[in-house]
Amino acid sequence: MTGDAQAWLDVSEDASSLMLRPQGEWVVRHAETLDAALAAVQTYDRRAATFDLSHLTRLDTAGAWLIYRTGRSLERAGAKVTFAGATAAQSTLLNAVAKSDRPAKVEQPVGNVLTNLIVRMGAAADEGIKTGRDLVAFLGLVLETLGKTIVNPFRMRATSTVYHMEQTGLNAVPIVSLISFLIGAVLAYQGAEQLRRFGGEIFTVNLVGVSFLREVGILLTAIIVAGRSGSAFTAQIGSMKLREEIDAMRTLGLDPMEVLVLPRVIALLIMMPILGFVSAMMGLFGGGLVVWIELGMSPMMYIERVREAVDVWDASVAFIKAPVFGLLIAMIGCFEGLKVEGSAESVGQRTTASVVEGIFTVIVVDAFFSIMFVKLGI
Repeated sequence: MTGDAQAWLDVSEDASSLMLRPQGEWVVRHAETLDAALAAVQTYDRRAATFDLSHLTRLDTAGAWLIYRTGRSLERAGAKVTFAGATAAQSTLLNAVAKSDRPAKVEQPVGNVLTNLIVRMGAAADEGIKTGRDLVAFLGLVLETLGKTIVNPFRMRATSTVYHMEQTGLNAVPIVSLISFLIGAVLAYQGAEQLRRFGGEIFTVNLVGVSFLREVGILLTAIIVAGRSGSAFTAQIGSMKLREEIDAMRTLGLDPMEVLVLPRVIALLIMMPILGFVSAMMGLFGGGLVVWIELGMSPMMYIERVREAVDVWDASVAFIKAPVFGLLIAMIGCFEGLKVEGSAESVGQRTTASVVEGIFTVIVVDAFFSIMFVKLGI
């Protein structure tokens, strides 16, 4: 008999068989003593071994693991191991420990590489179609809620809206300004280098002015906002869903669309045109600085050339796109946040999906606008 007064192991053996009788409380408190007792058992040269569990008064996971591990050692040594006298609870615990020790089965891929690639592409396309359909439905819900708020302005969460205007708009001005300035400078420098070969470096002003006012400024702003604010919307709403705060809102009779989604949508609808204007101005400023340094064109001449190069539609196109981009980015960010479920890992996955879907949607819609404006002669 080995162990202590509360937990011990009774061992009886003959030439080929072994009888192990765990007794007392086989719990984690006595694990060290019981481990030493089991280590002293001779497991080799046994044809049979039996665990008699009828004398156990308590058994937890630690004790079950010690018994299971000893049984596995006996099996590897060639013995046939059996268990006797176990209660239903003890058998369940031993089975759970045994299952946890089994290595996970790795499913072998079926088919060749090309077939698997086609299958994955098909699954991704199917998932994309489902997501697109759900986004259209969510857009309808957002527009319905927005319409109710327009009819009854007192339903609008003004404080929350102003807060998100600050977070998504005012706080984004530095990064939008810096990146736009640098892109404008790079665009002007590269344009001047290429146009100099044809003696047309003066048209660098046209290149910077038209491209930034029509396309680059607002598109660059939308991409920055999608990565910055869209992801923030998803993470914020997703974390609230994990903590069951959204369910609590519904229990209190509050509509999450009005409380969480609509203030973010309105904030971006208002702030996107402002950020687009800031981006365009900083891009023109960066381009003008390079033109001044590289071409020797004075700032006043640069401003005059910009006024000659662009017309009213060049300056207005971005303000047509901006609210649409803001609506799409906010909608996708909130949509993915409401899809979070299960764990913190889901928050990361949905945040990534929000950024990817937001940027992809903005670029696709921008391409649609560009084609439409060309067809309309704008």
